[in-house]
Amino acid sequence: MSTPRTALLDDPQLRPFLPMLWLAWSDFDLDDEELAVIARAVEQTPWLRPAARATLARWLDPAKPPTRAEVAKLTETLVAVSKNLSPEQRCDLVELALELAPEEHRDADTRARLQELGAKLSAGPCLSDLEGPPATKASSEANEVLRASMRAALDGRHGPVRAEVRRFLSDPEKRAYGLPTDVYREKVAGWLGELAKAGFGNRAFPGVTTQEPNLDAFATTFETLAMGDLSLVVRFGVQFGLFGGSIFFLGTAKQREEHLPRVASLALPGCFAMSEAGHGSNVEGLETTATWDAASRSFVIHTPREAARKEWIGGAAKYARTATVFAQLEANGDAHGVHAFLVPIRDDTGRPLSGVRTGDSGLKMGLNGVDNGRLWFDHVRVPETALLGRFATMNAEGTYESSIEGSKKRFFTMLGTLVGGRVSVAAAAVTAAKVGLTIAVRYATTRRQFGPAEGEIPLLEYPAHAARLLPRLASVYVHHFAVDRLKAHFAAQITGRLDEATKDTRELEAEVAALKVLTTGTAVETLRECRKACGGQGYLAVNRLPDLCADVEIFTTFEGDNTVLLQLVGKSLLTGFRKRFESGGLGGIARMVLERAKSAITERNPLEVRRTDAEHLRDRNFHLSALRFREGALLESLARRTKKRIDAKMPPHRAMLDVQEHLLALAAAHADHCALAFFDEAVRETKDAELRATLDRLGALHALTQLRRDAVFYLAEGYFDAGKERAMRKEVAQLVAEIRPDAVALVDAFGIPDACLSAPIAFMDPAHPKW
Repeated sequence: MSTPRTALLDDPQLRPFLPMLWLAWSDFDLDDEELAVIARAVEQTPWLRPAARATLARWLDPAKPPTRAEVAKLTETLVAVSKNLSPEQRCDLVELALELAPEEHRDADTRARLQELGAKLSAGPCLSDLEGPPATKASSEANEVLRASMRAALDGRHGPVRAEVRRFLSDPEKRAYGLPTDVYREKVAGWLGELAKAGFGNRAFPGVTTQEPNLDAFATTFETLAMGDLSLVVRFGVQFGLFGGSIFFLGTAKQREEHLPRVASLALPGCFAMSEAGHGSNVEGLETTATWDAASRSFVIHTPREAARKEWIGGAAKYARTATVFAQLEANGDAHGVHAFLVPIRDDTGRPLSGVRTGDSGLKMGLNGVDNGRLWFDHVRVPETALLGRFATMNAEGTYESSIEGSKKRFFTMLGTLVGGRVSVAAAAVTAAKVGLTIAVRYATTRRQFGPAEGEIPLLEYPAHAARLLPRLASVYVHHFAVDRLKAHFAAQITGRLDEATKDTRELEAEVAALKVLTTGTAVETLRECRKACGGQGYLAVNRLPDLCADVEIFTTFEGDNTVLLQLVGKSLLTGFRKRFESGGLGGIARMVLERAKSAITERNPLEVRRTDAEHLRDRNFHLSALRFREGALLESLARRTKKRIDAKMPPHRAMLDVQEHLLALAAAHADHCALAFFDEAVRETKDAELRATLDRLGALHALTQLRRDAVFYLAEGYFDAGKERAMRKEVAQLVAEIRPDAVALVDAFGIPDACLSAPIAFMDPAHPKW
């Protein structure tokens, strides 16, 4: 990966050549005479360093002319380095070039060479001309090309699906803030009805209500809806993804055909009653019971104590008529573990049915358009067909039967089919972060503050402000492509033929959990920073950022608390590590040790540890190797620590608690590596060279930011030294500077409808007389 042509533009030795380079390429065509004149001037300048000469040579290669984006960057640099000069000094390009030369080289020879060069190139425009139509047009065209090509890449295989959702969201009436809770809920319920009527819910049930081959289109719909009101996103997910998804994945073919068309049309509004107040994420230990009554061939659903009430159930407070209730199945004196049952909870008028008690969770930090509630059951009787019977049924003799041996394996098989909710939450979190960044970046390009004597400058031109937003923008791009890959993996592994033998999806479940944690945590941090970066304007509800911050906060908790999910990921990695040893025997151990030794020799040799050139620092192979090294080192040390405790007869549960923080660090490292690896797959398939170059810069900015965050680990391990860390810091600053001119195009490429942004600060026009 070569150093970008724009990398050294602000080098003091190159500055005197910037006006002439701009003039030569202003029409995007360098003729032979112009080339010869500039090349001779470069050759006759004795004080130029080799690196500066090499950069100029690349700019003067007619076989590889600069792109419009590079010319725009050249223009931006020239304007920036000349801002502090007087109007007289900026008027003539020859005089401007001389003023930009290093002070010790502003001699007669340099002036003569520049005058000859200016005469040959017909120089003479003022800097105001430079900042005018040619540069503006070039920059605008370059940004428009980038915006369009990046939008196509982001929309990917489901461009028509995203376009359809955007059209739905483009109605200004699909936005609400500051409403009383009851009014807000009614609005969201109305929007959900519109989605169902338009057929969006059908996508949740491929092969039943739609001919879609898998759930990819539904996940994309959910993800794109997150550009708008997030309460609607949650209601959409609960009705079609959780309630309907439980029937789709856990029900028989007959149950799917009977119920899902009514779920998709909203004729059967439902909720998903899994969590209990006393157990949190410990679904396996929930207490609600479903006791088999052989005489009447029915189940009795019961809440045995207050701590067993169903908690935080979206739809339970008002709108749901039926609930998928997870309960401990007890039959003929035997316990068979957690199963799912369809339990009616309200009649057609909305009144709770006999034996069912409902409650409202009340006002929340965010998502108040969702009617979260509580459910209690007092010996509620349901028919045997209420048991979602894909994996278990009651036979003609009234005896429990299951195709899966053992309650624990059966439990994890059933829950494994429901990981789609986590995929969708991860995607929605990325989308919410896109909305916040679009508002903050647009505002930062129009809000002006301080600056040189002749005027204020936009916030985004301040390096510190750009450093607040642009690394986060890079991370959102990486996470978008990572989650897109994850959705494809999920669709391929989970939503094939439902009635075929159950696949082992544990590796997929770990990937889903890891990326759910990473994307939701990043979204929360990104939206907080966007709010702060917009100052007082970011605190106003009308600018949407406060609502986004409040709504997304819960993403780190629902569909699995992030800390709990990290433990799941860490334990999965630890189990896989142990199995590799056990299955490989001594030979497997030897191979693993040899692989690690080779890695250490390659990656921690003095040349690599101290290498600081831009080509290396931007190389994604370096980034992936570093992230893989961190994950591997943490896994090996965790395995050693755990084994030491087990060998000392410490109970396994106590041993895991003893190394819990280490386990969480390993899982987080795995998530970082997994995301960048998925992103790398996507970029390698990108055919457009300019688009790929932009994605490479974004990927490098994201990765270097991650590596610097964990610099203490890498320094302690000897993976890189302090000099390399300083070089990485400088490279991050350089990448931020390179990405900054494209920032608006990059956020506009997300395609957030104006009605969804709905923030006045995202539409400020400093050129408008009223502004």
